[in-house]
Amino acid sequence: QVQLVESGGGLVQAGGSLRLSCAASGRTFINYAMGWCRQAPGKAREFVAAISWSGAVIRYADSVKDRFTISRDNAKNTVYLQMASLKPEDTAVYYCASRRGPVTTTTQYDYWGQGTQVTVSS
Repeated sequence: QVQLVESGGGLVQAGGSLRLSCAASGRTFINYAMGWCRQAPGKAREFVAAISWSGAVIRYADSVKDRFTISRDNAKNTVYLQMASLKPEDTAVYYCASRRGPVTTTTQYDYWGQGTQVTVSS
């Protein structure tokens, strides 16, 4: 059984930074793309960032480009989301996800974590 466990969420002031981590276990993740999506109250889940197995392909939503950085450490089966210059509109539950095959800029993933809350105060 695949498990994705996020950590690193919390409360931060606008302009601050946070780093989210997602530890994967339960199977080999060779050729699996990893991604982060988020869901704000009353809104649909949306794509944030994704990275290919090799790390050679990275995609970001326009709303976070130049502020967020996704990375992965395959030796540790862990993916990270470094978030900087945070805005109140970044407040959401952030989900780690994985899928076999190429990177996607949608929310079409095979496996999901339980989510971690990020709250940005103004």
